[in-house]
Amino acid sequence: MTLAEGHVNSRCCAFALLLLISGSVLAADTPLPAMSPIGLWLIVFGIAFLVAEATLPNYGVIGLGGLVMFVIGAVILTNASVPVPLMIGLGLVSALLLIALLIRALKTRPRRLVSGDAGLLGSVTPVTGLQGTNAYSGWVQLQGERWQVLSATPLQPGQHVRVVARKGLLLQVAAADAAPVGE
Repeated sequence: MTLAEGHVNSRCCAFALLLLISGSVLAADTPLPAMSPIGLWLIVFGIAFLVAEATLPNYGVIGLGGLVMFVIGAVILTNASVPVPLMIGLGLVSALLLIALLIRALKTRPRRLVSGDAGLLGSVTPVTGLQGTNAYSGWVQLQGERWQVLSATPLQPGQHVRVVARKGLLLQVAAADAAPVGE
């Protein structure tokens, strides 16, 4: 499943949930004119925020606000004789939706940096050539670029080295079989 298909599926699920919740609110035994308009609007905005949480790339901020508005609206509607089990059920469904969205959002976070210094440090690559007669300086091909390297030990073409530091355009390397820096 591609990212676009997953995004469309989440929108469809959010829309279906909105229809389910709004249908259960309208099917309540209490006629709508007896309900508090403020409580009803808070519930509607809370549901809209939960749907927005499903479609926008954030980490629960909008969903948490929607859940708070939903609960406050339900408390206001308590005075209007809305069935308590309906409010509890809708609050639980909203909380479960928010938790599911947060878990999904946290799973999509990047695991490791792959660019800049963080992407270079610790990389292993073979030495492509030496610089003149200096056995401590050479060249490597890394991340699609040719880098000049400097080592504390003599280098040989084809030898695998690990990047331990970067100073400008010069990479400091060590033999790949040596322990990484910091261990």
